[in-house]
Order: sequence, then C-alpha cells, then structure tokens
Amino acid sequence: MSDARGYNPKTLAFMGDAVYEALVREKLILEGEKPVGELHKASASIVCAGAQSEIYEFLASILSEDEYNILKRGRNSNTVHVPKSAEAADYRRATGIEALFGYLYLSGENDRIRELFEKIWEQISRGR
Repeated sequence: MSDARGYNPKTLAFMGDAVYEALVREKLILEGEKPVGELHKASASIVCAGAQSEIYEFLASILSEDEYNILKRGRNSNTVHVPKSAEAADYRRATGIEALFGYLYLSGENDRIRELFEKIWEQISRGR
C-alpha cells in the first residue's frame, strides 16, 4: 500500500466521504429497522457539512499529531466550490474530517477508523 500522505487532500476527502457515510448508514441501520426514506433523512442530517463541522473540534482533540496534520491539510485545501447549502467554514472543516477518514482508510487503519467513529457517534448521539 502506498503512503496515503502523498495524496491530495481533496482526493483523501473523496475517499473519506464514502467511508464516513457508510459508517453512518451502518449505525443507523443497526439501531433498528426503519423506512429507507427515514434512514436517508437521518443520514443526510449527520453527513452534511454543518453536522460534521460541529464535531471538528472534538475530533481534533483526540487525534495523534500525524492525524491532526491530515485533518488540517484537508481543512486548508483550496476549495473552489462550496455548496449553497453549506457555510464555507463548515465545508472546510467537513473536508478535513473526510480527508482524515480517507487517509486512514487508504493507510489500512480500519481499527483506528472504527475507534474514532465510535467516539464521534457518542457525540452525535448526545445531540440527537
């Protein structure tokens, strides 16, 4: 496996977006059978830039130095297009989180992904 640090932060975020969303969907499904529309609505409310931005500081506080540097690289990457549904600062922080998850995934750090996501899910669950 190549060193994932060499990838562009946007490339890491592209991968991390899928990883993070899959984890959210898995958690929602494991909470119990619900109509797909309800699952989609719940998932969308958790994976949106605003929701991810809300957990940024919490996540930053529990990362290793290397992980924190990846988070910042993602946050600071040049963002040309910010969706109309998101604030620029929220979108940048969300990109940082996605870059981190992409980096961990491409580095084969699946246990670390699960560990971080469990802590994130605890924070999300407190706010729901």
